[in-house]
Amino acid sequence: MSASAVQNAVTSSHPPVEDVDVCIIGAGPVGGSLACRLAVEGIRVAIVDRADLPPMEHPDFDGRAYAIAAGPKKLLEEAGIWDVLPLPAGPIEDILVTDGRPGEPASSLFLEFTREDAHQPFGWMVEARALRVALNAQLHTTPNITVLAPAEATVVRKADGADIHLKDGRSFKASLVVAADGRKSRLRSEAGIPLTKLSYGQTAIVCAIAHEFPHDNGALEHFLPAGPFAQLPMAGTEEHPYLSAIVWSDKDALAQRFADLPDDMFAREVERRMGSNRLGKVTPVGRRWVYPLSAQYAQRYTDTRLLLVGDAAHGIHPIAGQGLNLGFRDIIALSDILLTAHAKGEDLGAPALLARYQARCRPANMLMLAATDALDRLFSNDNPLIRLARDVGIAGVHRLPKLRKAFVKHAMGL
Repeated sequence: MSASAVQNAVTSSHPPVEDVDVCIIGAGPVGGSLACRLAVEGIRVAIVDRADLPPMEHPDFDGRAYAIAAGPKKLLEEAGIWDVLPLPAGPIEDILVTDGRPGEPASSLFLEFTREDAHQPFGWMVEARALRVALNAQLHTTPNITVLAPAEATVVRKADGADIHLKDGRSFKASLVVAADGRKSRLRSEAGIPLTKLSYGQTAIVCAIAHEFPHDNGALEHFLPAGPFAQLPMAGTEEHPYLSAIVWSDKDALAQRFADLPDDMFAREVERRMGSNRLGKVTPVGRRWVYPLSAQYAQRYTDTRLLLVGDAAHGIHPIAGQGLNLGFRDIIALSDILLTAHAKGEDLGAPALLARYQARCRPANMLMLAATDALDRLFSNDNPLIRLARDVGIAGVHRLPKLRKAFVKHAMGL
């Protein structure tokens, strides 16, 4: 038993915590997936979260879903998470990109990514509750993972390692601490890492809708003057065989008012923003969620024995559905670096290793942030000259199969 574990036994009535290779703070989709991916390859992981993580929780349908790209899907498979999803994932096999105004037909100039542009679905829609259930189950059953939740931790980082002190009196050591504690990351703040924020003056309404006609696994990104409107195909249920997720961005002053509308009025507003009647009559299903939209980025991803991943490192506009996938790309890169170092018996918190992670991830993440920022500013306006230019632009891409396939490959994380 380690010195830390002996001290635990003396100071706490809880089971002692053995020292680990990696301590992850935050058990959301990014932190939880990283823990599982590392653990299946023999790296000892502790994961700490303030919330309880019941292994068999099956919450009610709440309208939220994630668009998981092909690269991140492979990560979830390797981590043992994908195969234990309790609900089916809905494939995205077609993406239609259009421009218009509420209540009007979409522009005749459009961009469409079809099944011919990729050898597999562009992504999969996974209900948030399904991913949470699968993550919790794997965290509790995968060897080499110590789950500490609900728990609060104080982290003391030094050149030779990190000491993690739990509020209940237990403590343990780790070679590396990973901050997966979200946009308001406490670890990032404690490390003094500067953060830059960009406001959009937009709020997203996230919910699910049932609709009259099948979606045929097709998604829609419809650009409107107040912000983009996305419809994403979900796997149906017995009660609602045709089901989609909605991410509707609108001006801050209006979004909450729209979200609070009665079901029939809300449905009409959704239909006015579809650009066509291809799904027929829609019916809201489940709760509506409202999120103020902004972008942010950390000036660096590392500090002594510390790495930032996911929202702790960056946050982008949801215009391209890449927010969570960007976090998954972080941990795909980080897993590769850590597993290689572990196989060689190297120090997982060494400065050179941390530098490799930042060099591999931050430039690409900054490019994605810049691209989504530019897209929102280009498409979220009603200037007739800009509208004509962007419509011609997306129609031009539609007519260039090689360019379409290049966009698809990058968005899929392949």
